[in-house]
Amino acid sequence: MATASPPLLKDSVINTDHQQQEKEQQEFLRSPENILLTIALSIIIIMTVFGNLLVMVALCKDRHLRKKKTNYFIVSLAFADLLVALVVMPFAAIELTTGVWKYGEIFCLVRTSLDVLLTTASILHLCCIALDRYYAICCQPLVYRHKMTPLRVAVMLGGCWLIPTFISFLPIMQSWNAIGIEDIIQQRRASPSGSNETSCVFLVNRPYALICSTVAFYVPLALMALAYQRIYVTAMSHVRQIETLHRAGSTPVTGTSGPIITARSSTCSDPEDHYHLRAAEGDFFPEPAPVANSRMRVETKAAKTLAVIMGCFCLCWAPFFITNVVDPFIHYSVPWQLWTTWLWLGYINSGLNPFLYAFLNRAFRRAFLVILCCGDERFVRQGSYSYGPTHRVCSPTSVNGTSMALSSCRHWMVNRSISRKAHVCMCVAALTDVCSDK
Repeated sequence: MATASPPLLKDSVINTDHQQQEKEQQEFLRSPENILLTIALSIIIIMTVFGNLLVMVALCKDRHLRKKKTNYFIVSLAFADLLVALVVMPFAAIELTTGVWKYGEIFCLVRTSLDVLLTTASILHLCCIALDRYYAICCQPLVYRHKMTPLRVAVMLGGCWLIPTFISFLPIMQSWNAIGIEDIIQQRRASPSGSNETSCVFLVNRPYALICSTVAFYVPLALMALAYQRIYVTAMSHVRQIETLHRAGSTPVTGTSGPIITARSSTCSDPEDHYHLRAAEGDFFPEPAPVANSRMRVETKAAKTLAVIMGCFCLCWAPFFITNVVDPFIHYSVPWQLWTTWLWLGYINSGLNPFLYAFLNRAFRRAFLVILCCGDERFVRQGSYSYGPTHRVCSPTSVNGTSMALSSCRHWMVNRSISRKAHVCMCVAALTDVCSDK
């Protein structure tokens, strides 16, 4: 009997440890903080799925949206973000709320590879959208047609999905990210009960951290910053040129009788966004607002729009990728709570993208209303520009609704008088693809 007591004592200690672990886990699951966390994560996932799915359905149902090349980048971005919400976020939420990984080591590697693949694809799509807008606004219309051919758009979209595979599935499934840090990973995986199956740990060595972060974040960030800086400078130059033409042509013109002119940018599709300008039988009276104030308002709005786009991107992903580079050089001492916070902040960017790149676009909003209102004819998209009942001032077939709209509207203003509010809206719409009522 004496020889049997040590095994019994050992089994009793193991059972006690296991029961203690289960008790702590049950208390963790019942804590009010964890309930609130579960609700918050569920809302983030649901909103991300809803927003990105709505963008994809809108493009499939609205033929007008399919005519713009930029929208193909937006719908591919929505697909990547939708997969993040359906494939990556749920498992991350389960692990965070339960404190345990229940799906084995192999699926841990697959989930991690999908995480890196889809989030990197989402970031590369944002970079392609910035480059597409750069070519549309900063280049001549024929140059844009030459550069952004359907084949080139397809190649860019393919690159957004292919490049992330070289920093996700290939190195992770081959464990290249773990070379030289195997002991640290094994220590992190070990749980109190001695099992390696209850946690999904992903650590990276220094070479992988530098290469992955550069490809997935720092290079796209630099390209986006340069593209949007050039877009802002070019659009502001267009605004100043148009205002110069407006001042030159603002003297009263007598003896003319013209029809009602209605003008709006290619992204302004609501009837209330028309700007009615009357060239009456008498004189034409220019708007009394000072040119300097008008220019300031345009520059402020454009700067705010670009600041929101770049600010949200940097705020969501910069903390994670800065930590990702720094952590291997400080012996992996970053707390897991901080890692989790930065990771979910990056996930939230997938939920913000539909609002930044689609919901602010009036054409997309009209398509959303048609979908949510079950095809109500009141929300059917109308023509982009109209001159009287039938004539068009600026053709809606302009390249991407941007640089050609600016060029044609600027040329048209030499011969026609147009209100400052109208051409300001055109320039801001060309810059941001957004036209506000305000």
